[in-house]
Amino acid sequence: MASDFSRTLALLRREKKISQRMAAGDLGVSQALLSHYENGLREPGLSFVVRAADYYGVSCDYLLGRSMARDGSAVPVERMDVQQTRRDEKKHVIEAASLLLDLAEQTGSTQLSHEIEAYFSVAIYKVYRYMHMADPGGVEAVFRAARDQFEYLCDARMKEHELRIRMAAKGEEGFGLYREKLHRFSMSPNEVSKHYPELSGALLTVLQQVSDAIQKLEKMCAEMR
Repeated sequence: MASDFSRTLALLRREKKISQRMAAGDLGVSQALLSHYENGLREPGLSFVVRAADYYGVSCDYLLGRSMARDGSAVPVERMDVQQTRRDEKKHVIEAASLLLDLAEQTGSTQLSHEIEAYFSVAIYKVYRYMHMADPGGVEAVFRAARDQFEYLCDARMKEHELRIRMAAKGEEGFGLYREKLHRFSMSPNEVSKHYPELSGALLTVLQQVSDAIQKLEKMCAEMR
């Protein structure tokens, strides 16, 4: 909790443009203690977390790094009802993908959306092939790429699109792309939430769930060292 909490606590204070001394006074702690909290040297009690969340107008989940949404709407998957999660998962993925494509269009790029769509298409093809391979009656001859080759070819194609997506998002040229002058805007979760209130929840939930999964994998790798 310490790293996420301390980083968010300090960021919120700077965002509010107030001094550490003023924030400490408003929160009922000494400036030295608040400094320890913001630098990750001390962990706060529950009462302080609640006061700080109310003070900065965010949820405790956001303050503790358990949600990417300030109102706590995107929560870790283990805290959600399992059946409801499964019902919503398909909707979240579809809405998140739709929002990404819309954000790409808003940049004014004529290439970015195409590269994202192509990337999704390869992922869909790859997953379908896995499912087809599990079908006892499946006929491999319907596909052009052989079973022992398609996975590597798809991975290579996806990496190619990933490179082009990164370049197209910056308006750069190369690898079949031409230079573009793009409309720049903030891609922060908070700004996206303001402009897309109906779809942002799905995107934040997907981001949160993947972040949690990555963090677990990171911890497993650290334990194996």
